[in-house]
Amino acid sequence: MTAAAAAMDRMYRRQRHIYDASRKFYLLGRDAAIDALKPPAGGSVLEIGCGTGRNLVRIASTYPQARCFGLDVSAAMLDTAARSVSRAGSSARIRLACADATDFDPLALFGRPAFDRIVISYALSMIPPWEAVLAESAGYLAPGGELHVVDFGGQEGLPGPFRAVLNRWLAAFSVTPRMTLADAMAGIAASQGFVCTVRQCYRGYSVHGVLSRRAGLD
Repeated sequence: MTAAAAAMDRMYRRQRHIYDASRKFYLLGRDAAIDALKPPAGGSVLEIGCGTGRNLVRIASTYPQARCFGLDVSAAMLDTAARSVSRAGSSARIRLACADATDFDPLALFGRPAFDRIVISYALSMIPPWEAVLAESAGYLAPGGELHVVDFGGQEGLPGPFRAVLNRWLAAFSVTPRMTLADAMAGIAASQGFVCTVRQCYRGYSVHGVLSRRAGLD
């Protein structure tokens, strides 16, 4: 077990049982990002850092023709995800794997080299080498594919006292908003010939960024 896996298991061994009930109040923008995915019929969707499987279950329900995949470094969270997927009756459509977002091989894990849609929801803010994860994930997009990232934003429109309290609270959970996320995504787009769009939501509380790979790119 890697240090990252051990740390996440320690953090979520108990929290995972109340994670979905509590996080719905402040992980804003997840459902909007899922609604924006719109994978092609029969397309594939990978969630990196799938946690409890909450998003994957919603994706499978929203897009019944999609093939869904999820990976997470925490075995404890994946145990909860497997239970959630089973309760939803989606075990035949959702495949899960234990892997570190900083170093994974989708071909070895899922038998697929690329995906039509990739989602990273509130995970980059917990991964120290987040820029490398972002760049590597973009490399696993199929031609015409899209990488959707939703996470804590730059908070530009929020009152100063609220921002101070929010960031102290997030730090207690080893969460660091990536203030340069938009620039990082724009840099990947420029270097790889992708299209990048970034939208600040809820006065900057969250950000939804999309990297789109042109269909003609090999």
